[in-house]
Amino acid sequence: MNQNLIPRKTLADEVAAKLQEQILKGTYNVNQKLPVEAELMKAFGVGRSTIREAVKIMVNSGFLRVQQGIGTFVEDSSGINEPLGQRLKRASSKNIDEVREILEMKIAEKAAMNRTGNDISKLEHFLKKRTKAANDNLIEDCIDAHVSFYIVLAEASKNDILADLYKQFAVQLKSDLMNTHQDTSFFKNGPDNHHKLFDSVLREDPKMAWYWSAKITGQITK
Repeated sequence: MNQNLIPRKTLADEVAAKLQEQILKGTYNVNQKLPVEAELMKAFGVGRSTIREAVKIMVNSGFLRVQQGIGTFVEDSSGINEPLGQRLKRASSKNIDEVREILEMKIAEKAAMNRTGNDISKLEHFLKKRTKAANDNLIEDCIDAHVSFYIVLAEASKNDILADLYKQFAVQLKSDLMNTHQDTSFFKNGPDNHHKLFDSVLREDPKMAWYWSAKITGQITK
């Protein structure tokens, strides 16, 4: 199994997440100078290189700014400027799932309205690949195909913002699925509503596409 495909949190990521939490809770205010490296190393129990990498992550996220020769200061305490990918790293799986499920229902509806023949071919390809991998108990291949199916569905919506937004969530989705499922039983047991979702998109029926997406996510139980 190629674990390089799955994003893993580094020690620097964990330190950055704790710093973010402290800033958002008001432990440090905007324009306040952070403690020096030695104090941060002691506070988090990590080495100098980890602290420097964590600060770099925070600078890229818009939370901190470094003034050479002076120190590191809080740039933003609202999190508004934080890139979505970074924000998702510190979000709970529950919150991510709720937003992703809403996106998937809208994506399915729009895909049924705007899909092309090429989109249908790609969707069918990944659906078949997902089914075969599930039957062969190839969990990584199955998850790859599952996530790819939804990415193509998002692209079929012909809304670039919607598609790009979903791709950010897809990274976390893939990671969560790999961490949650040890085999493919989840993907092959019970009714496969993904085929019904595909048929709705094929038939250009946005209402049914939305319905089956909602059914898959558990928003509709009947």
